[in-house]
Amino acid sequence: MEFPADVNPRAPRRSLRVNTLIVMAGTLGSRVSGIVRQQIINLFDTSLTDAFNVAVKVPNLLRELLAEGALVNSFIPIYKSLDTTERRKLAQSFSGVMIAVNLILMALGILAAPWIVNLLTAADANIDRAVAVYMTQLVMPFLTLISLSAVAMGLLNADEHFRESSFAPVAFNLASIVALLLLPDTATWLAFGWLIGGVAQLAVQLPSLNRFGLLPTPALVGHPALRRVLVQMAPFTLTAGARQILNVYVTRLLTNGAQFPTGTQTGYANAEALFTTVNGLFVVSPVLAMFPRFAQHAADKDWAAFRGLTAQAIRTTTFLAAPMSALLVALAPYAVSLFNLGRGFDPQKFQAGAGILTGWALALVPWALVTVLLRTFYARERTREAVVVSAVGFVLEVFLYGRLVPVLGFLGFGVSTALSGTLMTAALIVMYRRALGFPAAEVAAHLIRVVPLAVAAGLVASLVSRVLPAPGFIVPGALGLAVAGGMGLGVYLLGALALRLPEMGGLLRRLRR
Repeated sequence: MEFPADVNPRAPRRSLRVNTLIVMAGTLGSRVSGIVRQQIINLFDTSLTDAFNVAVKVPNLLRELLAEGALVNSFIPIYKSLDTTERRKLAQSFSGVMIAVNLILMALGILAAPWIVNLLTAADANIDRAVAVYMTQLVMPFLTLISLSAVAMGLLNADEHFRESSFAPVAFNLASIVALLLLPDTATWLAFGWLIGGVAQLAVQLPSLNRFGLLPTPALVGHPALRRVLVQMAPFTLTAGARQILNVYVTRLLTNGAQFPTGTQTGYANAEALFTTVNGLFVVSPVLAMFPRFAQHAADKDWAAFRGLTAQAIRTTTFLAAPMSALLVALAPYAVSLFNLGRGFDPQKFQAGAGILTGWALALVPWALVTVLLRTFYARERTREAVVVSAVGFVLEVFLYGRLVPVLGFLGFGVSTALSGTLMTAALIVMYRRALGFPAAEVAAHLIRVVPLAVAAGLVASLVSRVLPAPGFIVPGALGLAVAGGMGLGVYLLGALALRLPEMGGLLRRLRR
């Protein structure tokens, strides 16, 4: 596989290939340990896990508004434009503001938990609202922990110290797993297991920050660049807010007892864990590794290198995402079976997870393109265009959910996401082309070869799965993924080799080392 090459010989201090592999390795460790954590959560009573999945929605909704995505996409481009002394001052000021805001929101979230749960759940809810309120109040401190962790990740990533930040989520999962195994299986300890993981994720990054001289001393002081960061965060936060409206709408749909049975919320969480594993490993990780370099090219106004990196990012992510999309469509029930450690699994939870994952798999390639293209706008501090497209896209997705989910059921979630992602991609390409000139010929030539190969891989996997034991619990699930998935992936790689795709050549070169 041809990982992103170093396009600008002056800017890089580290190989993008190495950075990408480090982030992918960290993501792989995080997602695999996350699946193990989700397997353990599935051992709890379904009514308890349904309430828990509603409760953790609250800090997760807020953390995306104020941390993680908003921070990375707004903070890094401005941070990279400053000298070392001013970077430290900005980090001190920004971390102080983030802590203050998150503490206020945490307190408000605890007090408003009953109202928040009512907002998130349908009138005829299929979950226990009282348990959901109680667990929401317990997990709210997670918002402050994860926001501080996001600040630490942003500082490390901006200086391309990816190893330290990429493996922090592994610490979260490992700490949560240990807590969930050792503590009683009650609502209280399920929530505290989540908090213990948040503490671990923050704590493991502090020594690295200190070692590289990046550990800020948070303070509520001003800085000239702070306003630029907040201005850049504001539209991204609005975009994230539009996405959270979608998430609230989805949660209300899933908790509608008249439409979906008990266990749907947990099935959705299982499908989400698998989808984010694939998306995080094969899409988000390469883009995360490339984003500081995008920001550097934009700061240098080296637009030829910027366009070259854009094409390389799209080729890399779609080469990886396309076969995974096809294989998940074919083998979603086998993948969801990984969460059932015994034969006595909840069939309603299993069917919900399999149906939702099948639909989401269709959205993997369109959203790979959206992920890459949005970062090219944030790197250029062109947030207005990205915000408009994102907001319209999420409004469209909500509209499609309302129209397609009643007709297609669980599959409607993913079909809606795929359609909105495709339209967002088209709009972003048009705006990119007007500003810089989009490398359309190179991207189209790549997709014309990759997508049919992926379809062939999915068809082979589907045919092979028909002679395997039926999915349901972890043993046939793992067997189906290994045999049918392995044969489908083999077809894809052989086809890529026959077509002499450069990404395949890069993969072979790395395997020979």
